[in-house]
Amino acid sequence: MSDVLIPGCGEDYRAIAAFHHAGHRVTAIDFSDVAVARTKKGLPELDQQIILGDFFRYDFGSTRFDLIYERTFLCSLPPRLWKDYAARAAQLLRAHGLLAGFFFYGKESDPPPYPLTENEAAEIFDARFDLITTEPVTDSLSIFAGHEKWQEWQLR
Repeated sequence: MSDVLIPGCGEDYRAIAAFHHAGHRVTAIDFSDVAVARTKKGLPELDQQIILGDFFRYDFGSTRFDLIYERTFLCSLPPRLWKDYAARAAQLLRAHGLLAGFFFYGKESDPPPYPLTENEAAEIFDARFDLITTEPVTDSLSIFAGHEKWQEWQLR
């Protein structure tokens, strides 16, 4: 059993439920009271694990996570916050924990979403993480079609 954090969970209770049903202890956080209320309504059994709060400032106490699952949170943030995101993820992960999920790459057109480039990803993550898996995603949401990669970044 792993401890999983889903930052910027929005209303995607399917991911939360999938981790929960796979036997993981899952915590989800979002700053939108509407999204959190809807997600709690969809997953009443996980009410206490769905938090209304700011990923960057919320006090998780001594809890450290084995996995932080990325799905559209990073690309929703302005690029000026990307290094803060990586630092916060590193702070919240256990030694050798994973930051894994779907990362949006491409050229900026009309953000958000804000796409990464290979160079930006290296700037953001290389100081704390090693890229251990990167694969193209073939079944993306339409807004991300052809521009997502499944990546696993391991904390050093």
